[in-house]
Amino acid sequence: MNHQIQHLYTIAGKPERRIIGLMSGTSLDGLDVALCRISGSGPDTQVVIEQFDTVSYSDDLKDQIRVVFAKTQVDFEHLCLLNPYIGRLHGQMVNVCLHRWGVNPTDVDLVASHGQTVFHAPKTSRTDRPATYPDYPNATLQIGDGDQVAAETGIITLSDFRQKHVAHGGEGAPLAVYGDYFVFSSSPTLRAGENRILLNMGGIANFTYLPANADAGAVFTTDTGPGNTLMDAYARKLLAKPFDADGQLAAQGQVNQNLLTVLKQNPFFDAPFPKTTGPELFSVAYVEQAQQASQTTAISPAGLMATLARFSAETIAEGVQRVLKHDQTYALYVSGGGAHNPVLTGHLRNLLPDCTFSQTDELGIAGDAKEAVLFAVLANEAVAGGKTSFGNRQGVPSVTMGKVSFPK
Repeated sequence: MNHQIQHLYTIAGKPERRIIGLMSGTSLDGLDVALCRISGSGPDTQVVIEQFDTVSYSDDLKDQIRVVFAKTQVDFEHLCLLNPYIGRLHGQMVNVCLHRWGVNPTDVDLVASHGQTVFHAPKTSRTDRPATYPDYPNATLQIGDGDQVAAETGIITLSDFRQKHVAHGGEGAPLAVYGDYFVFSSSPTLRAGENRILLNMGGIANFTYLPANADAGAVFTTDTGPGNTLMDAYARKLLAKPFDADGQLAAQGQVNQNLLTVLKQNPFFDAPFPKTTGPELFSVAYVEQAQQASQTTAISPAGLMATLARFSAETIAEGVQRVLKHDQTYALYVSGGGAHNPVLTGHLRNLLPDCTFSQTDELGIAGDAKEAVLFAVLANEAVAGGKTSFGNRQGVPSVTMGKVSFPK
């Protein structure tokens, strides 16, 4: 037996594994690095976050990624070069974190690397061009080659998680449903009769529904539309800043109802669940077209930001309301960058008065670390689990995700 496979086999049989989860989202803030201690698998998974940090991306790297990010036409050489470059860079960032934490790489079992999404193309995004791609499946592309991460760190790396989901008919997202179910459906803090909605507001907002009876066959997940992506894009454009800190600009403006109405007139919002989307649709161009249609091109910067915050809030709330039953109670746990925006969260509290609001920190997982942790959980499931059935439903295939890269 190859010694690398023997090593992986040994890791799979350990009662506890130390796994580093890596996540870089569409906001391009940087790389989230979570060192986790994980025992068990499936709904018996137990996670302890030993260390967490976000390694910021340089402005130059952000610019290099934006050259290909959510673009239908790109310099293919540039994309080809970015794939190994980002993988190597992510590996170096892991090494820096381990050194800072005083952790020897030989004491880490696995790295779980999400990579950097550069394009998301579900079938539903191509309904206006059926003749162009008549038989093409759902697709999504993350760069940051796992072999580079493994070679740089010397740690077995699992990556490219979304492709197995696509291969079994899913859209490659949101994958949070798996980790959410494994980690949060049997949390020690679970209150009797509590239906949980785990809302992550990154660039795109998505939520997972966890029923009180913890039935895997009833777990539900979907994107709802924009989270921070449009607000962040206009913070860069209007403020020359990566985001509107604490919603300060949005708080100074008034929501323009005409613009809001047009922003919400997109077939995506009426499409059945589950569904996914990305900045390919919800972009600056999308907003500019809505401004033209609503004759609001002269809107003030504060008014525009206030309207975009309300746009995200209403589409999130309307998505959540589609799964609420009037005779049951729901606890909503928020995470992601949007959880730090008081304007956005304030709207949500008003729009969802029947939900109690908390952060995932109350469930033992810091909201900022949640997505990186969930990929560590997926890696743990790939090597030590994979027996949980989510039923035969669109969007939640019962699959093992992650491709293995050995260091040598």
